[in-house]
Amino acid sequence: MNQVRASGIEQAWAALGGDPALLSRIGTAGRGGALPARLPVMELARSTVAVCSLAAAELAARRTGGPVPRVRVDDGAVATAFTGERHLRIDGRAATAFAPLSRFWRSADGWVRTHANYPHHRARLLATLGLPGDTPDDVAVAAVAASFAGRRGEEIERTVHSAGGLAVAARTPAQWAADPRGAALAGTPLVAGERLDDAPARRAAASGGEPGLPAAGLRVLDLTRVIAGPVATRTLALLGADVLRIDSPRLPESPDAHGDTGFGKRSADLDLDRPSGRAALDALLDDADVVVVGYRPGALDRFGLTPRSLAARRPGLVVARLSAWGSAGPWAERRGFDSLVQVATGIASVQAGPEGAPGALPAQALDHGTGYLLAAAVLRALTGQHDEGGSRLVTLSLARTAAWLLDELPAPAPEDRDTGSDGPCAPYDPEKWLTETDSPLGRLRHALPAVAFDGSPANWARPPGPLGADRPGWLATR
Repeated sequence: MNQVRASGIEQAWAALGGDPALLSRIGTAGRGGALPARLPVMELARSTVAVCSLAAAELAARRTGGPVPRVRVDDGAVATAFTGERHLRIDGRAATAFAPLSRFWRSADGWVRTHANYPHHRARLLATLGLPGDTPDDVAVAAVAASFAGRRGEEIERTVHSAGGLAVAARTPAQWAADPRGAALAGTPLVAGERLDDAPARRAAASGGEPGLPAAGLRVLDLTRVIAGPVATRTLALLGADVLRIDSPRLPESPDAHGDTGFGKRSADLDLDRPSGRAALDALLDDADVVVVGYRPGALDRFGLTPRSLAARRPGLVVARLSAWGSAGPWAERRGFDSLVQVATGIASVQAGPEGAPGALPAQALDHGTGYLLAAAVLRALTGQHDEGGSRLVTLSLARTAAWLLDELPAPAPEDRDTGSDGPCAPYDPEKWLTETDSPLGRLRHALPAVAFDGSPANWARPPGPLGADRPGWLATR
């Protein structure tokens, strides 16, 4: 007899250690067909936004002493937020998505996907072919296609990685599960949480944000890039936190990506290889409540940014860690992106087209879903810190979220299932969940927040500004 699986909301809330009695506070409105796929993408999207909203409502109740507000989850708002980068317009211009060398390629034994959106990754990929980084796109595409067609996928994977680039051979779910890289995730929690010490409860004063919001007065140091981490910190900013994103002037970042995920935050550059940069970071850490790290495991350890080091210097801190491949196994310290994790774990093979070419999910759902789960984990850790004290660590990965999507969530409902022929069963128009905002970047058309509960903001308090344009300091003194 087949066992009935718990809903995605129930699974995610249990993974967060939440009280199941609070699930009755969630109300959902389904629209069907908004994120059609062969895998339960809509279930993942709805569930991660729902538990993030509930975690925010729970913390709001703790901080005000009132009842837990009711949560509202609208599938249309969720789907629009999960595809927000596609809807973004900056003075009418669509945001740049994938670069010409970020795509699938035929190999001698199947398919490979590369990621080369950043100039340094593009240059490293081309270096494996003996080509300079400034090779024109059309020449580069032809050269990569010709080279990869005669080589096996895993050999391409190794060669490009050795050069510091990003390439992943396509696998099936069974191949990934049998591989040491995939097997390292077996039995690991979707959301890992740990209490690091017995620090006393530290409750921030409601300054620097709306007093009724769950994160008002909290200071969040954002050390993340691309989508998943910035989605989490953008959500904390929506909820009233003072979020300061820190980037290295040595690493390029996409201004368009920041135009989508930079809402509610400020952005500063710090060169941690310089004493002045480390001193500025130390000053920020001395007054931080939350640190969110989205760099690959070990990348920032030399700056004293390990969870235990952070907790030792700032007792009561909540540390959140995000990675592509998890914290154990052969790929733990590798760079990765949503598109590459989809390929490695077998999602792309499940979504394959009629000609057998690997496919993709209807959204970068691993990024967005993990981002909302990460924000929810931070909020639940803050609730735990509020109640019982203790520095807290929460850890998530895109690859573990992929396993949840592939193996644990209920099958997609008929209206959300992509049959490969007819497409969505119901029309979906995102316009209701889009708005326009003036910003230092220009006039932005963007998705409205999907996280919603009684008393939650309808939009962010501030639009994104240019990357690195703010001073590296907190908004208000305590």
